[in-house]
Amino acid sequence: MADGRMGDHRPRQPDHHRDRKDGSPPLSRRRHRRQAAVPQRGSGRQLDDGRQEGPRDRNGRPGDEPDDPDDLRPRSPRRCFGQGRPRPVTPFASASLRGLAVGAVCLTLLVAALLFGAAIGETRIPLETVARTVASHLRGGVHGIDPIDAGIVWNYRLSRAVVAAACGAALAVSGVVLQSLLRNPLADPYLLGISAGASYGAVSVAILGLGGGFLSLSVGALGGALLAFGFVVVLAFLSGRGPTAIILAGIAGSQLFNALTSFVVTKSATADEARGIMFWLLGNLSGVRWPDAWLAVPVALFGLTVCLLHSRALDAFAFGTHAAAALGIAVRRVQVVMIGTTALMTAVMVSLVGSIGFVGLVIPHAARLIVGVRHGILLPTAALVGAVFLIGADVLSRTIIAGQVLPIGVMTALFGAPAFALILVHRPAQTGGGR
Repeated sequence: MADGRMGDHRPRQPDHHRDRKDGSPPLSRRRHRRQAAVPQRGSGRQLDDGRQEGPRDRNGRPGDEPDDPDDLRPRSPRRCFGQGRPRPVTPFASASLRGLAVGAVCLTLLVAALLFGAAIGETRIPLETVARTVASHLRGGVHGIDPIDAGIVWNYRLSRAVVAAACGAALAVSGVVLQSLLRNPLADPYLLGISAGASYGAVSVAILGLGGGFLSLSVGALGGALLAFGFVVVLAFLSGRGPTAIILAGIAGSQLFNALTSFVVTKSATADEARGIMFWLLGNLSGVRWPDAWLAVPVALFGLTVCLLHSRALDAFAFGTHAAAALGIAVRRVQVVMIGTTALMTAVMVSLVGSIGFVGLVIPHAARLIVGVRHGILLPTAALVGAVFLIGADVLSRTIIAGQVLPIGVMTALFGAPAFALILVHRPAQTGGGR
């Protein structure tokens, strides 16, 4: 060759090929120029016109070239919205579906229990007559129905069944909330001394004549329940303000007001008055009518709504107050609101029907066995199960002995105690593991 470079068959590349604007050598010689000063991959550089250059790969070429055959970076598969593998069904989703199904079944059972509660009694009334009576009253008039049957269904049995349902729901929800807040499986609405205070208030009105005849038995019971609750709150505040302090203060309040009730009955009541008071203290639905239902149903719905709004906070309380505070829960505020709500519901129900035990103790455990421990599902399920349970107990109290009505508290204890024993036997790990 004229230039003296024998064997160099490749024409020399012009300089403008070596210094490209992107800083890369020709593609064919890229891997052979290991000593070239190649810029590393970075976030880009500022161009003259003020724009930001895109990131570059390890060879100095722009890193946003998906069609570059030499760009060997591994790329993750592209996914669009709605594509990809289907998500597996989580336990929470299955629990939610199960809770909805159980809720629908319980709601159906509640309607059926109300109809059967209005149909069954000393005088059997067909379900068709009951349905026609209810429909006629809802439309504003009764036509084509025996007025005696219509009066029994509407004025006596149906109002009694509605009050029983509201009372059962309120006591069950109160039991769920107290067991969650206090982390005590034996907590129930009467643990706070509310039942004993309501009994003392009712006895004071009926026997001592408190109020001069202007206060009814229910108003006196409500005042006594609120008085007992205030006593328990003050005593718990002075003794430490913890769950254990609330339990001990409730026990002390219950013993105090039960002793006051027994003292008033023993000293001032006649034989007939003492019999009536004892019958009322065991739970009595015989005297409830629609005005009582208009009080019981709104209170039960209000309490259930407030508790549902705090269901996530109640879930956090399952891990303790410190864990709940770490999760952002206002522990004191939630405790005050929840305990105040349960006290209100319990006081109103006790003032209407007297003391009914085992509903707030047994029903929460039974509901947990059905739907689990998530309070968003547990609270409505416990309310519906408690309503159905108390309606059934009321029907049995009116029919188990011909010509005689037993106190409903006796029926709940007869069925609640064996049921609670079965729950304890079938779940020993859960009851013992929390100690």
